[in-house]
Amino acid sequence: MTLRKFAGLGALLSIVMPSLAMAADEVAAPVLNSGDTAWMLTATALVLFMTIPGLALFYGGMVRSKNILSVMMQCFAITGLISILWVVYGYSIAFDTTGMEQGVVNFNSFFGGMGKAFLAGVTPASITGPAALFPEAVFITFQMTFAIITPALIVGAFAERMKFSAMLIFMAIWFTLVYAPIAHMVWSGNGGLMWDWGVLDFAGGTVVHINAGVAGLVACIVLGKRKGFPTTPMAPHNLGYTLVGAAMLWIGWFGFNAGSAAAANGTAGMAMLVTQVATAAAALGWMFAEWITHGKPSALGIASGVVAGLVAVTPAAGTVGPMGALVIGLVAGVVCFFCATSLKRKLGYDDSLDAFGVHGIGGIVGAILTGVFAAPALGGFGTVTDIAAQVWIQCKGVGFTVIYTAIVTYVILKVLDMVMGLRVTEEEEAVGLDLAQHNERGYNL
Repeated sequence: MTLRKFAGLGALLSIVMPSLAMAADEVAAPVLNSGDTAWMLTATALVLFMTIPGLALFYGGMVRSKNILSVMMQCFAITGLISILWVVYGYSIAFDTTGMEQGVVNFNSFFGGMGKAFLAGVTPASITGPAALFPEAVFITFQMTFAIITPALIVGAFAERMKFSAMLIFMAIWFTLVYAPIAHMVWSGNGGLMWDWGVLDFAGGTVVHINAGVAGLVACIVLGKRKGFPTTPMAPHNLGYTLVGAAMLWIGWFGFNAGSAAAANGTAGMAMLVTQVATAAAALGWMFAEWITHGKPSALGIASGVVAGLVAVTPAAGTVGPMGALVIGLVAGVVCFFCATSLKRKLGYDDSLDAFGVHGIGGIVGAILTGVFAAPALGGFGTVTDIAAQVWIQCKGVGFTVIYTAIVTYVILKVLDMVMGLRVTEEEEAVGLDLAQHNERGYNL
């Protein structure tokens, strides 16, 4: 080939190569997937449905009639409060990865940056997801619903005795110092503390349930027992509401777990299946444990068992198979039953609606067993090859979450108690928080 031909070829390449590069860039550019987007929009609505009206009804039916509005009001107020805090700075603390580096522990391993504060840079064209397939605005809202339900779960531990004003301030501070940082450590990606440890938490075993359960336990201890507990009967006033709420939680949880696949794919489908299996097993496990122990199965028991199963399968939903889910659910149902009854009586704490007994204990059981049943050798779909090593990692994640949450929650509550007081007066407690805090009655007969 002559030099002239080489020169001609070079000129041709100089024209063609940039065009090829531009074409490759166009091919690699993220494209929104309408199927994934539609599923994530649906999942987001389902998770919000879990708090209002699901959790509001579930908790509302379990308190005495004079306190039903106070519990529902707290769920609604938390929904509004956390929604605003999430867009102002919560999303940024949880998911801004500025300063993070895999294997390096620094401040940003615990606490995200402020690059996404006030949702800076988020537009209708912003796309995110595992393959950048749906709007970032949808991801923000989906994660917001998780941030909403977590502090709302804590309400069950101190129901019927905390001032509404103190509750609002506590939730705002707790969300800032506990929820958002834990979410960042577990879910933010390379450089996040527990992410780098290899903790498996598909949809919130540590971030949501252990976090809320432990905070609830600390809160009910710091506030003290309700007046008359445990000698005065404090039976649920409307178990029909509780069963309806539990049913709503069961349905909404498919968005919680299957939605955490962040795509309409096989992982979402399997997450839905194992959620159903574990929940059914836990409901039956609690029911039969109660039947054998107390002589009769109760509606409150099976509703509580449903929630225990939903909680326990949450960290495992993306990695376990159906048989692993069955075991996780069955174990969670039985263990949570004894912790919410025998253990609570023995230790004497007044966890009004068993936030710790169901969410804290269920989350711990599920998180640890995820390390077992995520292994392909036991029918799982994770990458676990050394079960003992993964169980140790899961225990580290559980231990860190328990200790961090307990300490920070205790400090927040003690400071607030000194500054403004946490608890209503004995007279207000006797009248009921509906009238004392909101000047309304749930029932006007």
